[in-house]
Amino acid sequence: MEYSLRECGDCAETLALIGPASFLEAFAGVLEGEDILAHCRNQHSVAKYAAWLAQPESRACLAEVNGAPVGYALLLKPDLPMETTADDIELKRIYLLHRFQGTGIGSALMRWSIKTAASMGKKRLLLGVHDGNRQAIAFYERHGFRQVGTRTFQVGKTTCSDLILGAALRAQGPGHSI
Repeated sequence: MEYSLRECGDCAETLALIGPASFLEAFAGVLEGEDILAHCRNQHSVAKYAAWLAQPESRACLAEVNGAPVGYALLLKPDLPMETTADDIELKRIYLLHRFQGTGIGSALMRWSIKTAASMGKKRLLLGVHDGNRQAIAFYERHGFRQVGTRTFQVGKTTCSDLILGAALRAQGPGHSI
């Protein structure tokens, strides 16, 4: 499958379309209907993405097939319930529509995330993943992530639990590949 990746700093509207679509695919039937819809309205709004993209350390990458967005990765200053340093960055979102999983696009987004974080001088990449999402956890482990913490949060009436995973990054010099 042919796809392209492109970095974007002004793609809040596009992220606000693909974000809730992929979140609904993953959690519809797990979370209550009104709760998941409210979460998507609040956590995947154009304003939310615009605010994130305006942060100095933010980086975003869209994955596209035939020019249509099918996934993305978003790097931000960490916002996690654990001690972090200036050497850390959070992979806030790495989302891919279900029908494009297993095509190599997710791995390409992860390689972009690792390379970009390292090129920013970061030493550790952090992320949160639902503790029951075994497929995603296995994907992250294949990319060198290990558990470094946990967090809980509310989505409406549902208490959700995430694992916080971290991966050490290598310095990226000229011509150095991951």
